[in-house]
Amino acid sequence: MFSELQLGSSLILISFFAITIVIVDALFQKNKTVGFSYALFGFILTAVASAINLYQAPSLIIPLNSENLITKGMIVFGGYSSFFDILFCMGAILTMFASREYLKREYHEYTEFYSLLIFSVSGMMFIGHANNMLMIFVGIELMSIPFYILAGFIRTNFKSIEASLKYFLLGSFATGFLLYGIAMIYGATGSLGFTEISKSIASGINSTTILVIGIGLIIVGLSFKVAAFPFHQWAPDVYHGSPTIVTGFMSTAGKAAAILAFMIIARNLMPEKIVSGKFNFDTHTLQNIIAWISAGTMLVGNITALVQKNVKRMLAYSSVAHAGYLLMGIVANSQLGWQGITFYATAYLFMQIGAFVIVGLIERGEENNLNIEDYAGLSKSHPMLAAMMAMFMLSLAGIPPMAGFFGKYYLFAAAIKSGFTWLTIVAVIATIISMYFYISLIIQMYFKDRTEKELEIKTGLGLISLIICTIGVLLFGVFPSLLLDLTRQCFQLLG
Repeated sequence: MFSELQLGSSLILISFFAITIVIVDALFQKNKTVGFSYALFGFILTAVASAINLYQAPSLIIPLNSENLITKGMIVFGGYSSFFDILFCMGAILTMFASREYLKREYHEYTEFYSLLIFSVSGMMFIGHANNMLMIFVGIELMSIPFYILAGFIRTNFKSIEASLKYFLLGSFATGFLLYGIAMIYGATGSLGFTEISKSIASGINSTTILVIGIGLIIVGLSFKVAAFPFHQWAPDVYHGSPTIVTGFMSTAGKAAAILAFMIIARNLMPEKIVSGKFNFDTHTLQNIIAWISAGTMLVGNITALVQKNVKRMLAYSSVAHAGYLLMGIVANSQLGWQGITFYATAYLFMQIGAFVIVGLIERGEENNLNIEDYAGLSKSHPMLAAMMAMFMLSLAGIPPMAGFFGKYYLFAAAIKSGFTWLTIVAVIATIISMYFYISLIIQMYFKDRTEKELEIKTGLGLISLIICTIGVLLFGVFPSLLLDLTRQCFQLLG
């Protein structure tokens, strides 16, 4: 019991802070620093506990004697679950530092912002620790509901309210697909536990039609959550209308959690060894379906981003394309593919949040300074911000020696090794297309002159986020083995 509680300490801590911060908000409603400090302390303490768990259990621990456990085998410990705990907390910490100045400037610094942030991270962490379909569903909903509210956090902004409503309606609709798919899988296999589901599919089952329908519904629901084609239409409008800092968090930590849910479910629905019996499940067909979704997502996201004049919309469509890259690891269905997902999700968190922090610093009011032309001459007025933004753009484009390059490399290598060379060719073409709009922003900053008055930018605590993001992009780009060796240990049991 002691070891189970110890390994689950990160979940216990984040749940404790999520519940108690509501009380702290009520007691210190006028003092916003208290809520900020309490939430920040909660994230740091949870990240430390996760790091200790990862050190003690670098390989995933899947409980076997579930009847004697408090969690009844519904939760796994250590390995990739602890790694993603750290990643989610890091994304929240970076967002908190950047949000302080942004919310003050927009006159919307309410302590509820930090409460919603903690609840969303707790949902993400439950996804990472899930060993049961029910836990996956609870985690996704616990993450999504705060996102619906955060998207409309600036209540005086019409586009923010529209983003919130659109996200809520479409998200609820997609949840129905996911929940019905889970019910179908339960009906076909007789279990919600991933271990039992995987064994049932591998040994052969009678309910062929129910299983296929269930898998199809789950793919639809999860494709919406990761903003994959053709279920991506909500993402550009929601990301554009939401507060910039919130968009950065949703498109990184939220996407990482959704792709992690996709990975966990797909890994158990696509077992490598299948026994021919009553039902011979074709794993390769399912891989091909996800591969076509991945290819469409990369092409549609990057091609649509080409014509965008608004930086937030450009990064929003870019985020759709990056979901396609991440899905390549799902298609590979191998240890290298899962390592590639983990590496790329980490690199993407640093480069995408860093980019949105700078967009938030330059943005003014409603739809001001959000066009690409507004970044003209930034290298002369604010050379440090321009250099950081250029670095994030180059990393997003996959230019070495930035972390984004190695993230793509590992995903491409995993796809080729699994026999999906054509998908890698599509990914390379999509990457070449993306270089145009990423580099065009750099050209504006360094080779165009600003005709209007120079901006007065106060970085505040956001500078800490930018420094951490810059270090992350450079560190994992120059020394990728630091992260790759760790991810190899995280998925060692599953290889």
